Amino acid sequence: MPQPLLPWVRKVVVGSTNPVKISAVRAVIARVAPDATVHAVAVASGVPDQPWGDEETQRGANERALQALAHAEFADADIGFGVEGGVVQQADGSVRTCAWAVARTRDGRSGTGGSLSVQLPVEVAHLVKSGTELGHAMDAVAKLVDTKRRTGAVGILTAGLIDRQRAYEPLITYALAPFLAADYFERLAPNSQER
Repeated sequence: MPQPLLPWVRKVVVGSTNPVKISAVRAVIARVAPDATVHAVAVASGVPDQPWGDEETQRGANERALQALAHAEFADADIGFGVEGGVVQQADGSVRTCAWAVARTRDGRSGTGGSLSVQLPVEVAHLVKSGTELGHAMDAVAKLVDTKRRTGAVGILTAGLIDRQRAYEPLITYALAPFLAADYFERLAPNSQER
């Protein structure tokens, strides 16, 4: 049996009770720290329910990771994750999705990963622009219930070729890069005293 890539990770906490986000973190952690346990806690993201733009969405993911680690019940967690989905208005007025994941440790190390961008149909974009959260807009247009806790907009818009969980797994993996390849991230730039 191969050695775990992150043997120091024994307990993980996710700053969300959304089953898609939890399952995505579990799937990635199973590959890098198979003996670790993954827990979930409801926390505030510090951003609106529907974040706009990559920056606001990143802030939400970061805050979720921080709040997860700060939760008293998980004071012994080795790493906390925040995952946040958002939308971005393009220059032509169209709207696309975005998503970000942040992994944080108690000693201040962190990593960020982002991806997941698909253009939204005009009807969905109109609802989002008028203040409806993307998940609710997809529910209304697709005549479904609670899509954000299932396949998500991406699952509907790709005819199931990729669902929200599988779309989130690369983001979570990217957020772990500073831990998976720590030697590269700890090197100083040539002729530099700063990282």
